[in-house]
Amino acid sequence: MEQRDVQGHYEQLAVEYDEHWVYGPDYIPWMAARIAEALRLTADDRMADIGCGTGLFAREVADQIRPGHPVLCADPSEAMLRQIGVPPPPDLTPVVASAEDIAEGAIDLPSGQLDAMWLKESVHHLADPARTLRGLVGQLAPGGRLLVVMLPATIRYPLFKAALTRFEELQPDPADIVEHLAAAGMKAELVHVEHELRIDRDKYFGMVRARYMSLLSTFSDAEIEEGIEEMAVAHPGPVLTFPDRFAFVRGQLGVLRGEDT
Repeated sequence: MEQRDVQGHYEQLAVEYDEHWVYGPDYIPWMAARIAEALRLTADDRMADIGCGTGLFAREVADQIRPGHPVLCADPSEAMLRQIGVPPPPDLTPVVASAEDIAEGAIDLPSGQLDAMWLKESVHHLADPARTLRGLVGQLAPGGRLLVVMLPATIRYPLFKAALTRFEELQPDPADIVEHLAAAGMKAELVHVEHELRIDRDKYFGMVRARYMSLLSTFSDAEIEEGIEEMAVAHPGPVLTFPDRFAFVRGQLGVLRGEDT
């Protein structure tokens, strides 16, 4: 999808986003803890959630880490950022900005250079990931860390076949993201983490109808309903259980820019 279509998708979904996106009560704390662990976050870090949406993960990371600097929450959708709160909580600083805006230095970072940043399932929206990631690395202080959380090239979600096929056509390869970070001067590595999801089938079907994944906005209402009929046949039970597997691409700069750690 083009960038304006992506932004329009989230503008429409903003008010109900958290309701449709949260799989269960333990999912957000689990993912936030994995992000904090991968980035080795401390209370002294100046950190940012790039493409934060409604701030679900930034809020939970802040609750777990209790940072001394507010977490910068950047997203191009003002409607999504409004869900953080008006006014926002003191430990979050929402900024209407895309990853490209941050990468190009179009936004003055409230705490100057950052020590850590993460992109949670937003890298696939970047028109030029190599350039944008290189620019984001340029906003990091020496020793800074960057984490790209993304789905792998294939997923085992209980979606309809056409959606799974389209996902594979559109999803970037995590190995390419490793190369982009390495080319930007980072020591980069790829690991995978997995979380088992259990969710009421009808709730999940409602999430699909709400197009909780931007991928689903590429299908018409009729195609979505046809897909849900296919899903209902394949998954007749009242509860869906499936693995949510993520690629964590982590990069770190040397204490002096360009050095290995």
